[in-house]
Amino acid sequence: MTTLTIKRPDDWHLHLRDGDMLKGVLPYSAKDFARAIIMPNLVPPVVTTSDAKAYRERIMSALPEGMSFEPLMVLYLTEDTDPADVEAGFKSGLITSLKLYPAGATTNSQSGVRDFDKVQGVLEKMAEIGMPLCMHGEVTDGDIDIFDREAVFIDRVLDPLRKRNPELRVVMEHLTTKQGVDYARSGGDNLGATITTHHLIINRNAILAGGIKPHYYCLPVAKREEHRLALREAATSGDPTFFIGTDSAPHTDELKEHACGCAGCFTAINTMSLLAHVFEEEGKLENLEAFASLNGPQFYGLEPNNETMTLVKQDAVVDYPAKIETVAGPVTVFDPMFDVKWAVQ
Repeated sequence: MTTLTIKRPDDWHLHLRDGDMLKGVLPYSAKDFARAIIMPNLVPPVVTTSDAKAYRERIMSALPEGMSFEPLMVLYLTEDTDPADVEAGFKSGLITSLKLYPAGATTNSQSGVRDFDKVQGVLEKMAEIGMPLCMHGEVTDGDIDIFDREAVFIDRVLDPLRKRNPELRVVMEHLTTKQGVDYARSGGDNLGATITTHHLIINRNAILAGGIKPHYYCLPVAKREEHRLALREAATSGDPTFFIGTDSAPHTDELKEHACGCAGCFTAINTMSLLAHVFEEEGKLENLEAFASLNGPQFYGLEPNNETMTLVKQDAVVDYPAKIETVAGPVTVFDPMFDVKWAVQ
């Protein structure tokens, strides 16, 4: 197969940042993706419906003329989140989901949840109205190895939380482990899971072997090869549990190449080409549309997009830039370490 046409995809986990960075990266997501779940971990975070309305307006103002893109807004769950505001925002159609960050788990997560009992009222309201909860699934205990934090989170936090709130719809975001894949598969209709582009391609050797490579450092951190292979099998299987959430997370080179470098890979620009490569390698190109375009809308109760996207496999290597320039500073594009031959037409 050298040509593949699918329904236009959506991105179910995206960081657009704000200000100059927003203006610099938004066109790359809007070029390929019709809709995206927009992460709320700004400084300060997007914690109320009013905050989300203002942020959405900034996104739409930054969208280049002639481009079509729908930001699906998300509230940052804190221990002070008001269930009434959550319900009003969701029923208005402005808010699509809430995001749960364990405090300290990743970039700008300091305002996240420490005591899960304090958010139980919000979770009960979400279950009642059918509102999904997006979860960054890692514990932050200092005595837990960083490579084990996802698996420990499932046992200590996620499974008890779901048993306490059986009607709550939950998205396990950016899976990185076989344990995560197995749990997502066993979770029933109320559990979905996103998988990133980069976790299908790199394992932890990419970050650490031959020197520290900060542009492959992300959170959750990439794991052993056995976990990467489990993610590839899940993503390419056609199983409706799994859908694309790029977690494309731009940082300037100055912040990545730093003594305490930021976590995140910028993949918005080349995700669809990389996914076509991965799915072809796995002999599952026929399942790319499900992963990129169908499974996410199905979980969120939305219709798939009417528009289509065509990918073409060409002889020449696709010439993606190594960096993009923004007013905030240069941002390095994720390098998959192989020649990319699939191009978005």
